[in-house]
Amino acid sequence: MASIFSKIISGEIPAHKVAETADFLAFLDIQPLTMGHVLVIPKKEVDYIFDLDHETYAGFMIFAKIVAEGMKKAITCKKIGVAVIGLEVPHAHIHLIPMNNVSDMNFSKEKLKPSQEDLTDIAQKIKKYL
Repeated sequence: MASIFSKIISGEIPAHKVAETADFLAFLDIQPLTMGHVLVIPKKEVDYIFDLDHETYAGFMIFAKIVAEGMKKAITCKKIGVAVIGLEVPHAHIHLIPMNNVSDMNFSKEKLKPSQEDLTDIAQKIKKYL
């Protein structure tokens, strides 16, 4: 069965996309830890990030870096945090999270519930720098 991320790639489920190539996609998390929280995924459906072949893995990391650089320009924050957890969706993904404090990366805290308008606005801001 296709993962929710594969359904986003195919267009079955809408997403606030911020960057896309033939091999990778970056889109806003709809329940972010902080505003601007982005998920970066390979279009190839692989559950575990370290099961990606070397070439895909390297390209994935470079794509995530490019997205993070754009996020840093678009969002007021000290750094863009990086997390790879991989338990919640069986599709390799990287969380890029604007952060000012270590607590901004706490996945056990209550998630934000931004409006569709807020998500559209932040996606446009990030896209402007990519």
